[in-house]
Amino acid sequence: MTTFDATVPAAQPGPAVLLRVPSGPIQFLGFERDYWRLLIRGSVLLALTLGIYRFWLTTDMRRFLWSNTDALGEPLEYTGSARELLIGFLIAVAILIPFYTFIFLLAFTEGLIGQLAGVIGLALATVLGHYAVYRARRYRLTRTIYRGVRFHQTGSAWHYAGLAILWWTIVILTLGLAYPLAQSRLERFKMRNTWLGDLQGRFEASATTLFLRGFMMWLVVIGPLVASLIAMAATLDLNALQDLSGGDEDSFRRFAETHPGFAAAFGLAIAALTWSLLAAPLLYPVFQAMVLRWWTSGLRFGDVAVTSHLRIGEVYGTYLRFIGWSIVFGTIGTIAILLVSVVIGLGLWSSGLGSTLQDSQAGQIMGAVVGVGVYVMFALGYSAIYQVKVRLGLWRSVVNSSELSNPTTLERISSVGAPASPVGEGLADALNVGGF
Repeated sequence: MTTFDATVPAAQPGPAVLLRVPSGPIQFLGFERDYWRLLIRGSVLLALTLGIYRFWLTTDMRRFLWSNTDALGEPLEYTGSARELLIGFLIAVAILIPFYTFIFLLAFTEGLIGQLAGVIGLALATVLGHYAVYRARRYRLTRTIYRGVRFHQTGSAWHYAGLAILWWTIVILTLGLAYPLAQSRLERFKMRNTWLGDLQGRFEASATTLFLRGFMMWLVVIGPLVASLIAMAATLDLNALQDLSGGDEDSFRRFAETHPGFAAAFGLAIAALTWSLLAAPLLYPVFQAMVLRWWTSGLRFGDVAVTSHLRIGEVYGTYLRFIGWSIVFGTIGTIAILLVSVVIGLGLWSSGLGSTLQDSQAGQIMGAVVGVGVYVMFALGYSAIYQVKVRLGLWRSVVNSSELSNPTTLERISSVGAPASPVGEGLADALNVGGF
């Protein structure tokens, strides 16, 4: 067995202590140290293979998470392979090359079409992105097996793309107020087309429930900004716009003198925007915990229902650990790079090579290579910390805080469905969209 074909076995019970003792029939049995080893080895191989190893790393990460997620004493099984992901990605790139060529040539077209080439390209890429997300989900489901029974997905990916664009447009136009309704409608479409064997899924979480829970948060984060924009609009009139149309210093001075209310409203808008930018990341863990608990508790397969007891503190904890580890990694990495640079620099100057390389082309190339290497090291390091502290932390928290009701229904399911094409997963990878 080669390194590329290696799989990550499920962690065996050992002396390590889990961060949270699972209380229901669903539990996560993996240990963080095993995931660290997987990510560290994968990060090194990613750097050595210039990113090609990511297909094998993604496969190993999924096998670890799936195989350590235990439901009613039986783990999930991920049967996808890195070769499938690689082939799907190459096919997707072959599909996207004509697409991007078309957009490039469209930009040289005379008239309105040429001017709108960027907008047309963005619109088409958005449609293709949502299509890829649904197809990628189909691939992952058909590579997930529970008790020998395969998950699978029906439904049209183009239909989902149309719905997603419609609902996300409404979300943007309503400044996020329609998010609960959009999420509930999209999740219902996905879940009614999701099957575990011959057992159909569905989504029963209420959009009203999520809206009522999140509306106060929306008022805190977005409300001041909306109010300041309304105040700015209320102070403008046609005469004010005519005063500004000159565009010179005098026109701005006259506008400021005749419309003092607008200047005050503009200052409030800047303050409100600053508040929103500060409040959003601080409250994001609360929002994420709310959505994850709402989404998990809405999952159904026949009579089987999932109930989530995810706490906000658990989500905050994952992000605080990520921030702490990132600070430690950044500090140690910076100190190590400075020390190595000083040692190497002193060695070069003492040997007489320092002055030679300082202004030469070889020295500039060497500096650029070192800079790229440092960037890659930090990027891979922060990515590994995020995967362990945030992604694994949230996965473990969601799994260990969930419970099943009516689990006997799972004893009567039959195996239906077949593996789907990996092209959708490759397309989502090439477009950098979709989930894990």
